[in-house]
Amino acid sequence: MAFMEKPPAGKVLLDDTVPLTAAIEASQSLQSHTIAGLSLPLPPKKLIGNMDREFIAERQKGLQNYLNVITTNHILSNCELVKKFLDPNNYSANYTEIALQQVSMFFRSEPKWEVVEPLKDIGWRIRKKYFLMKIKNQPKERLVLSWADLGPDKYLSDKDFQCLIKLLPSCLHPYIYRVTFATANESSALLIRMFNDKGTLKDLIYKAKPKDPFLKKYCNPKKIQGLELQQIKTYGRQILEVLKFLHDKGFPYGHLHASNVMLDGDTCRLLDLENSLLGLPSFYRSYFSQFRKINTLESMDVHCFGHLLYEMTYGRPPDSVPVDSFPPAPSMAVVAVLESTLSCEACKNGMPTVSRLLQMPLFSDVLLTTSEKPQFKIPTKLKEALRIAKECIEKRLIEEQKQIHQHRRLTRAQSHHGSEEERKKRKILARKKSKRSAVENNEEHSAKYSNSNNSAGSGASSPLTSPSSPTPPSTAVEHAPF
Repeated sequence: MAFMEKPPAGKVLLDDTVPLTAAIEASQSLQSHTIAGLSLPLPPKKLIGNMDREFIAERQKGLQNYLNVITTNHILSNCELVKKFLDPNNYSANYTEIALQQVSMFFRSEPKWEVVEPLKDIGWRIRKKYFLMKIKNQPKERLVLSWADLGPDKYLSDKDFQCLIKLLPSCLHPYIYRVTFATANESSALLIRMFNDKGTLKDLIYKAKPKDPFLKKYCNPKKIQGLELQQIKTYGRQILEVLKFLHDKGFPYGHLHASNVMLDGDTCRLLDLENSLLGLPSFYRSYFSQFRKINTLESMDVHCFGHLLYEMTYGRPPDSVPVDSFPPAPSMAVVAVLESTLSCEACKNGMPTVSRLLQMPLFSDVLLTTSEKPQFKIPTKLKEALRIAKECIEKRLIEEQKQIHQHRRLTRAQSHHGSEEERKKRKILARKKSKRSAVENNEEHSAKYSNSNNSAGSGASSPLTSPSSPTPPSTAVEHAPF
């Protein structure tokens, strides 16, 4: 498919961040018990008696637990291999090959660029691929090309989408990583930036090599250690400043995480502004989609900032969200910000604004020395298109949150209804109703029988014949439901 061709009609845009689950129906022998260096609870094998019914049931239970661990691990659950295994119908395409075709078509019209090597699996997205580049007349300079497919939140018209993508190289901000070149068609976008051998903020935290695969770098770090307090304060302030800039411009972001923050000396620079234009779902979507008060792109950014701050502080992501209690931190000022973004109360009641976070003690005394003046002129017509697209993104999130909330309520009700204790209560109640109904029937029957005999023997003129038959009991008896 040529780079400027339209996508196939009726193409379904999947949200790759939707968690997948699996139930064991069959099994297959595996040679390894680890993925990306992470120890997983694969049940042991058995040489003799491995077809016994009890052993098969026990092993199936162990394999189910193994799958549950994979599907609930945030990094593993988004891995292409896991997606292809659990959902082969929707993840059968070779995305690297598709990206290579698109990039090759691009180079026919832009011959000054040349691919050095593919940067295989350095990102977490299945439909976003990276290549190390160079300019032919500047062979020592290295650049990174990223290619990405459209996502389910792409609401811009094709024309507005392409105009906004091509506008990104004009964005100048001390805390945004500069885009060297950007272009797009109706189905994807291609951007080129300078290669930074120091890597991202996540590479610093995990002491990883930028070119290594995402799973290898971050899934099971050898050493877990947070950053120094001054680094946390400075980097946090810089990131909040650029978020405020984008919010004030009406430019939707929603993609903050440690891998989207490039380190340039002691300066943090935000990456991947194109993601929201492409309609790609956020790295943390499976988290904030659980909380109905996190329903705007601004609140999404603040919640994601909480995840990033936690990672900078403790050297690892939180085990679960919301966070009930926080481990000891370098300063209580850090914990105060974490509580305002990741605690049960914050997730239930809503996020603070970026301006409010900037006023908190952790960041309010940080002095920024940059002299670079921000520049990002967005035409009025495109600002309106961004506003409408932002509303559509938020509407889809709200609808998804509503469905999750309804499913959670239904699951709780079914679980309560099906519990052993509840079944015993229903049985006891049914027996009591049945006994009470039987007693009422007997009393009614006795009363009618007695009335019949009394009327037969009280009249003086009644003939002395056989007594009349007793009136049969009423059939309209109310039975207790079972």
